[in-house]
Parts: sequence; C-alpha cells; structure tokens
Amino acid sequence: MDIDQLRTFDRIARDLSFTKAAARLNVTQATVSMRVRVLEDFLGVQLFTRGRKVTLTDQGMTFLPYARRILNSVQEGREALRRVERGRITVASLRSMVTPLISESLLRFQERHREVDVIVREGHHNHVTAMLHDRVAELGIIAWPNLDPLVPEIYPIVVMREPVPLVLAPHLAAQLEPNPSLADVLALVPRVISLRWWQVDPEGATALVRRAQTSVEIPTGPARRLALAGEGLGFFVRSTVRREIERGELVEITPRDFMPLHRDIAIVALSKSAFERDMVRDFAREVAKEAAALGTILEDRLND
Repeated sequence: MDIDQLRTFDRIARDLSFTKAAARLNVTQATVSMRVRVLEDFLGVQLFTRGRKVTLTDQGMTFLPYARRILNSVQEGREALRRVERGRITVASLRSMVTPLISESLLRFQERHREVDVIVREGHHNHVTAMLHDRVAELGIIAWPNLDPLVPEIYPIVVMREPVPLVLAPHLAAQLEPNPSLADVLALVPRVISLRWWQVDPEGATALVRRAQTSVEIPTGPARRLALAGEGLGFFVRSTVRREIERGELVEITPRDFMPLHRDIAIVALSKSAFERDMVRDFAREVAKEAAALGTILEDRLND
C-alpha cells in the first residue's frame, strides 16, 4: 500500500469514475485500475463495485475515512517540513495566559521575524505538558511548580508570580467597612466563585470555599459575569480582570485576616537546549516582558 494508491482510491470515491479519476490525476486509466487492484489485494477486500456505474462497497465506505486520515497526515507532515525550512516555533500555553502573555509578544516578534511561522496551542496544564512531552510544542507556559508525572523533568527559563485578588462588584464593596474581616465579607456576599487556577488549590482558596455558605465552580467567562452582576465573591488571576478593575466594574478587596493568593507561571521547555535556538530565545524574551508587566519575576535564566 502506498500514497499513490490511497490518493487514487480517494479520487475515485469522489468522482465515482475511473475515467474521471485518471484525468484528474493525469495518469492513464490502466494505471488507475492497477493501483486500485493492488490496494484491494493488499487489503483483501473489494473497494468498488465496477460496472456502468461505479459505487463504493461497504468495505470501501469503511476504509475511506482511514485512507483520508493517512493522506491528511502526509499533507500535514509535508507542510510541517516546509515550515521548518522557513523557521517555526510551536508554543503551548495555559488558556488563561494566551491573551495576556502571547498576543503582544507575538506582534513584536513577528515584526522582526516575518518569515517564521508561529503556532500557538492552548489548553489546561496537563494538555500543555502532554504537548511538550509529545514534542507537539517546544515552548510551554504552565503553572509552576510542575506536578505532572508525565514530564517530571522540565526546564523553567522564566518564573512569574501573578496575584489572584478577591474581587466584588462595586455596589457590594461600598457596603463593607474599611479593612473588613473575611467574616464581614462572607456575611454580605455568601457565595464564592471558585476557579481552578492551580494544579493543587492552595489552602487559602479551599478554606474560603469551605467557609462560604455556597460556592460555584465554573469557567472564567461566566465566572466573571457572575462577579460583575454582584452574584458572588470571586478570586481571579489579575490578568483576567485587570480591565474590569481599571474601569471600576470590579473592586479588589483585601480582608485583614485573609492571606493574599497568587499563582506562579513558568515559561518552560523539555530541556535547556530548546532555548539555544535564537528564534525560540527571542520569542521567550518577548513573553518575559509581558510577564514582568503582569506580575513579579521570581526567576529568569534567559541570560544564562
């Protein structure tokens, strides 16, 4: 079985004609017939019913999606090789970090490297580490420290600490006394909006949820909507509510008996050698600039 046979099979399945398939593939009809016969011999089934009208057999219908999957994979592989020739960086990032860390970084990077393809994939922490492990991505933005057993050894080049403030709608925050206790806050707003910013929730976050009368755990978008509507006290990484705080649509509160929350984020690769590529290091520098503007840099090995 080879690619020409699969491509011929796919073409006949589209045209339902050996003659039309031969014309589109720019080969003789005898070549088309030979390719299909060899493929059928290899598979041990008949793929088409021949006659005045060509149709796929049940076996042909069953095999068709697999053949197309192979052809698509070959095409993707060829495209990947062309990208390598031009230059390519693949980045996997936590979904919450794509906009705050990558958007502006990518604009600056591509001003200097217009010939380089940049592919950005997003997901939860374990999705990102899986992409690093499978070599789908060479650069990752993950929660730190990494606790995923799939990739226990991973190289952090920049580690950033971002605050996770407690926020309220302004009409609720205005009802609190200055320097309130957590009990005061929860008496006014009994529902806590919980988001999974961490691999393992810190004690402060779990204690807050335990003390609340009710809690809800939902994705960031609807969680932010609940907070804006005054339907709960939420803890959000600052980058997701920065604009709302600046516009006064949400207010950050700091109860006197509640330890502030934070989340650590790292720009990582499977090994230090990944950053030896100039374009990878250059892109990491741009992301690090955004990280420094967003939080506190705890570790920076870019110049090691």
